[in-house]
Amino acid sequence: YTSGEVRLWDTRTWDYTAPVLEPVHGPGDAGPQPHVSFVRINSSLAVAAYEDGTVSVWNLMFGREPIHRYQHNQRIQALALASEGATVATASGFEVKVESPSDRGFWQTTGTFEIQKLVNFLNLVPDVTGSPVAIAAAEDIVYLLKAADPGKILHSVYGQPVTCLDVSAHEAAFGVKTFGWLLNEPNQILLYNLETSQCLKKMGSSLGDFTCVNLQNSPPNMLVAGNKDRRVRVFDLRRSESLCSLYAHQLGVSAVQMDDWKIVSGGEEGLVCVWDQRMGTKLWEMHARHPVRHVWFNSHSLITANVPDEKTPRGASIMDDDFAAHRKHQGIIYAYEFSADQLAVESVLPICRSSYDEVTGYNYNIGLAVPYDNI
Repeated sequence: YTSGEVRLWDTRTWDYTAPVLEPVHGPGDAGPQPHVSFVRINSSLAVAAYEDGTVSVWNLMFGREPIHRYQHNQRIQALALASEGATVATASGFEVKVESPSDRGFWQTTGTFEIQKLVNFLNLVPDVTGSPVAIAAAEDIVYLLKAADPGKILHSVYGQPVTCLDVSAHEAAFGVKTFGWLLNEPNQILLYNLETSQCLKKMGSSLGDFTCVNLQNSPPNMLVAGNKDRRVRVFDLRRSESLCSLYAHQLGVSAVQMDDWKIVSGGEEGLVCVWDQRMGTKLWEMHARHPVRHVWFNSHSLITANVPDEKTPRGASIMDDDFAAHRKHQGIIYAYEFSADQLAVESVLPICRSSYDEVTGYNYNIGLAVPYDNI
């Protein structure tokens, strides 16, 4: 929150009260707390980065005191947490730091890298044995950062900035923006092999910038990307052209994820859409006021977050009289549950399975493409 609070929620229980993971207040810490700029979580750790350059790491098992804290001199531009295990990477100014605990459990800096440009995107490569590997995109350069290496350049084309980034265990995918003087090279997604540092594939060609790409959670040999041209595209990594292209959002796509048959996309206008990829049709949509900044789902639940662009608008302070304005400017997090106990054939949201004599089909403010399945 902009109040400096960090909260931990357990979405498996609906009546769960979220504990505040307190930042440790020193004796001279009077006055407002710095805003929280990033949070990340995996199965064992939660991490938050603050506007003043502080990073706090909590263990999910051991209460509210951070198990590790460290400080950058400047604002943090990117934060990454390993999908499993305990490795944190942060980028601030021209520096990327990687921290992880030693064999005896003491946290230490496993790598510090100096980079010539400001980092826009930072990811840790999953499933790496040995010392951690980070991928950083800084304007028009993509770096491969290993502990022993001084920072190897994976990709660099002058004047063509990277617009989004995602990594899997062996590959990195990122969107590249071209400026149109090379008309034969529109904006594309490039796929690189991390072991050989070779460009494996150039995918798509669009006039809009690619704004989000999801490689890590996609099925094998698949990738899904969202674009400023308001389309969601699914790519097969063995081919160059997209398998399907969905005209999804009015203001551009901001978050996207797919599995074997469905795609969930979020847009700048605040719409979350669930698509059936096989038919290319929209199953349902949900709208909230602010841009969708986070989408995550698995077989039984879906979490989305709408976060406002303007973090401290005038008239929206908690001290002001106008509570309506204050509420209006807050972001919102939704947790949805798919029907997990159904058979695969029946695993449709209960609301999609309601019949005509039930009015509940119209609840929840969800716009359904097919309101009733069994008539």
